[in-house]
Amino acid sequence: VKGGTYYPMTVKKHLRAQEIAEANHLPCIYLVDSGGANLPNQDEVFPDRDHFGAIFYNQARMSAKGIAQIAVVMGSCTAGGAYVPAMSDVTIIVKEQGTIFLAGPPLVKAATGEVVSAEDLGGGDVHTRLSGVADYLAEDDAHALALARRAVGQLNKTKPTTVDWASPEEPAYDPAEMLGVVPADLRTPYDIREVIMRLVDGSRFDEFKSRFGETLVCGFAHVKGCPIGIIANNG
Repeated sequence: VKGGTYYPMTVKKHLRAQEIAEANHLPCIYLVDSGGANLPNQDEVFPDRDHFGAIFYNQARMSAKGIAQIAVVMGSCTAGGAYVPAMSDVTIIVKEQGTIFLAGPPLVKAATGEVVSAEDLGGGDVHTRLSGVADYLAEDDAHALALARRAVGQLNKTKPTTVDWASPEEPAYDPAEMLGVVPADLRTPYDIREVIMRLVDGSRFDEFKSRFGETLVCGFAHVKGCPIGIIANNG
């Protein structure tokens, strides 16, 4: 409705939801499709610490406290609407549907004369591959929500000191094949993912920011049932 823009009541509801989340240490999941402040009402939607600007201040504070901020970009996020995904801990954007920019193509043309599409200016490919603002590129809304559920499942919630082990599995790819994956000449590049797939349970590797910074591979997996994080040089 109205391009998902913020009215004074929208701000009040958003701040109240954040207040409840912080008090109960609950993750915030933002399904974002917003044009920012509603311009006809912009005199009542202003960025001070007790109003519109407090939304982003709260995001920063809660993130610092370990309260996860997860954004799912399902449409056009412009101006103030672009700050929410940019400040989130995990951002998911829907392919050829979600966009993030401070000013859209019409304003770019008015200011610079350049004609650019919304997708080229701030689409999923741009933000997962070039800017790094978004972490996961979803195929559609359903896939985006599935990725958000997975992100919640990986949160570092307070747990007993014992590790939550899973049932161990053998890798789907034969570990012996690593002798053929890693070249004898150390100067020859290879894909480190091929090694990971032969080490982790079920050869399942949940890679984080898979399209951004291709020389470093990061993600989550299990080895003999034990949950692990992986950071590996690539190439």
